[in-house]
Amino acid sequence: MVYLDNAATTQVCPEAAQAALRAMTEDFGNPSSTHGPGRTAREMMKAARETVARSLGAAAEEIYFTSGGTEGDNWAIRGACRLMRHKGKHIISSTVEHDAVRRTLDYMESQGYEVTRLSPGPGGAVSPEAVAAALRPDTVLVSLMLVNNETGAVTDIPAVAKAIRASGAPALVHTDAVQGYMKLPFAVKSLGADIMTLSGHKIHAPKGTGAQYVRRGVQLPPLMLGGGQEGARRSGTENMPGILALAAAAEAYQADSSAGERMAALRALAADRLTAAMPDAVVIGGGAPHILCLSLPGYRSEVLLNSLDAMGICVSKGSACKRGARSHVLEAMGLPAKVIDGAIRVSLSRFTTEDDIRALCDGLKQAHDRLFKVL
Repeated sequence: MVYLDNAATTQVCPEAAQAALRAMTEDFGNPSSTHGPGRTAREMMKAARETVARSLGAAAEEIYFTSGGTEGDNWAIRGACRLMRHKGKHIISSTVEHDAVRRTLDYMESQGYEVTRLSPGPGGAVSPEAVAAALRPDTVLVSLMLVNNETGAVTDIPAVAKAIRASGAPALVHTDAVQGYMKLPFAVKSLGADIMTLSGHKIHAPKGTGAQYVRRGVQLPPLMLGGGQEGARRSGTENMPGILALAAAAEAYQADSSAGERMAALRALAADRLTAAMPDAVVIGGGAPHILCLSLPGYRSEVLLNSLDAMGICVSKGSACKRGARSHVLEAMGLPAKVIDGAIRVSLSRFTTEDDIRALCDGLKQAHDRLFKVL
């Protein structure tokens, strides 16, 4: 199998699997318990929090463990609006966000908030200038993803944050960094976000675990109430296998210091080979080292995907959450229907090889030459 759908999910790395297994079979205590196994679990969770914090250049007390990106996006938007409700009811986001953000914004509109959804530029990213032009005295939140999960377009979050500060608007900055974490080099201080959402299964940790960065001083209200875990901001018995696996995956990713360069080189190789072999191919967006969005106008993505799947090559037509629906991201970019309908997403990981890319290029060229275009 040639697996090139890593923006949907990644293979769990050995370090993360071992950490999760240990938490389930050896050090399985509840970190809220006061006995020996509980204290051991608590110390292990503290070490995991410090590891994730270091990977972001954050303080340990600014990291809260969650179930992943959807929970984090919901918590960020709903919590920030509740925190800032006395200052206004205006939110800025974009038309190319993940559904976890889009649907939460729909909910906020039903609660009386006004949402300005900015359109992306030709490359798929939202410009800081567009954000600056949309800011108002009652803007309380700007929520923009760092790396688009379908096109790999990178939004300049530091410039967005700078524009907000310069305007004097009270808005908090939230970024869904699920696709950017470990793929782009950044630290929270230089990024400028007040709240950042991360997910473990994009960096070779198991599904169902993630983290939220909340800048010190931002009193983000909890999304869930209960026993007061995670500093009373995220109640519920902590998912120790997932938390320890997340930290192990982050540590292993950081130790692989050339991963970003390798992925960028492989992405460039794929783009060059595919466009050379199929001159009608169109590369869409780009910026992140691990996502290549490519279209064969006139073909149907579903047919291309099925043909590649039969060869043991796994790619996708966009976000795994869309389940067959047409991409709202590519529509928002104003692309022609035949380009949208022929688009596929190739996404790499730090384990992707040159042989994988060669297999993809050969397989897609074979499908291109064998299949009929849609008339």
